[in-house]
Amino acid sequence: MAITLAFDVYGTLIDTHGVVSELNGMVQDKAEAFSHKWREKQLEYSFRRGLMQNYVTFDVCTKHALDYVCEFFNTPLSVSQKQHMLDFYKTLPAFMDAKESLSAFSQRGYRLFAFSNGTSRAVESLLESAGIKAYFTDIISVDDIKSFKPNPAVYSHFLRKSKAHGGQSWLVSSNPFDVIGAISSGMNAAWVKRSGGIIFDPWGIEPTLTVEDLRDLTEQLPKHVNTR
Repeated sequence: MAITLAFDVYGTLIDTHGVVSELNGMVQDKAEAFSHKWREKQLEYSFRRGLMQNYVTFDVCTKHALDYVCEFFNTPLSVSQKQHMLDFYKTLPAFMDAKESLSAFSQRGYRLFAFSNGTSRAVESLLESAGIKAYFTDIISVDDIKSFKPNPAVYSHFLRKSKAHGGQSWLVSSNPFDVIGAISSGMNAAWVKRSGGIIFDPWGIEPTLTVEDLRDLTEQLPKHVNTR
């Protein structure tokens, strides 16, 4: 059976800090810190919503996080500026290594899925804008079951919908919480450590494979799979 790859989207394929260039004109020297806090609160809000079983879409979490960060940095943006940033978030760029790596895996016969906290519609539009949608067999969204990663039900949903077996399936993510969630649910997981400063959570649950970027993944994953 062909190996199934579940690619996380935000932060793994798509650069969530691609907003910095747009923020520069609004919050000046706070742009980079603003972007990081926005991403941090976006994820925090999804975690809290999942635990509370009080679901809203990831787009709503993103909007609420933007409202919070404006207050946090005391940088009130106008309604039109906020809407501009939310619209821009829907057209974020792919990382430079995404297209080349997806193409390589596709040519080698791997089954590729986009697996995201975002809704299917939002992810489809984002991948289309980034020029990488064509590489995927399907988009599988947590929105189908109204929860968020790393709820175990989300990974079970992925396996059911992709008709994959955990032992033949790999999550590919730059987010440690996502990697730990997938491994805890019986999948393999490759951690894409895009920055040297990122610390993997010391829970005693290690990635099946750690790589520096997606190009490194195209080299290391086949070797790992063939020696198991």
